[in-house]
Amino acid sequence: MGYDVVTFGEVMLRLSPPDFLRFEQTHSYNAHAGGAEMNVAVACARLGLTSAYVTKLGDNSIGHFIRNQARTHGVDTSYVLWDPDNRCGVYFVEFGAAPRTNRVIYDRQHSAISKIKKGEVAWNDIFSDSRIFHTSGITPALSESCAEVTMEALRAAKTNGCQVSYDVNYRGKLWTPKQANKFMEPASEFIDILITTEEDTKVVYGIEGTSYEDVAEKLMDKFGFEVVVITLRETPTVLRNKWSVFAYSNGKVFRSPVYDVEVIDRLGGGDSCSAGFIYGYLVKKDLQQAVDFGGAFSALKHSVPGDLAFVYKEEVEKLIKGRERGLRIDR
Repeated sequence: MGYDVVTFGEVMLRLSPPDFLRFEQTHSYNAHAGGAEMNVAVACARLGLTSAYVTKLGDNSIGHFIRNQARTHGVDTSYVLWDPDNRCGVYFVEFGAAPRTNRVIYDRQHSAISKIKKGEVAWNDIFSDSRIFHTSGITPALSESCAEVTMEALRAAKTNGCQVSYDVNYRGKLWTPKQANKFMEPASEFIDILITTEEDTKVVYGIEGTSYEDVAEKLMDKFGFEVVVITLRETPTVLRNKWSVFAYSNGKVFRSPVYDVEVIDRLGGGDSCSAGFIYGYLVKKDLQQAVDFGGAFSALKHSVPGDLAFVYKEEVEKLIKGRERGLRIDR
């Protein structure tokens, strides 16, 4: 069975104090499942694409809780690997308001997925007749074996004629710029759609320029990507951001509108942009529409608590078309 989208990466249990409490104040935590690649798989499924998610989870109730979050949205989890001897990663999020920013504490070392080995995943079966494989720079940063399996997946995707979407997603707590570059230089030859930020491009690739167009053109010239997508965020305050999306392909520039967003939860915002872009790329077959869909989908996600994008395709379409009746109650 082929899929529109296949994603691969870690998903963790996310615990966050309610009501802007600090870690030292809270007596309870709100529980969510969160991980860049599962966020994309769920968002794509909500947009009507067939999606499958590949990961390795601890074979316990926490792992089952995480798996069930994806299944609820229609993601195929039949390729999830189960590990009875290792755990699921956990991360804690403390939400702030200016001048106090959000804070994240990771507890993910020795998680089940960090123990994954080459040959464990039936990539050729998964990618047969599938259209896009999506992963991010978080996955190979988790362990040496994760990097090996990520490269194995990239090669298998290209062998099976499956296009590759890759979000650079640099995490300084997981690896150094030198380590990231060592992986990304050879991995980039397999990537069709590169999703990045200006900052991540400088850190991972050592590429900077006089403008977003210049940065994208340098990436394109060096690696031959089909399209480079750059997300743009301005953060005048923690709770009010400006958000837009820029894409570059074959010398042409595509820009989304700039959205003023009130940030309820920005985690997963970039992932929903990736999913919206993938939807526009596959279904609309038009890069301008893909950029518009990615920007609008992500803008809406910022208003939703949790990593997962509980957003409807119809809401995205209305926002793109500008038919919202202001911010009055939708009765």
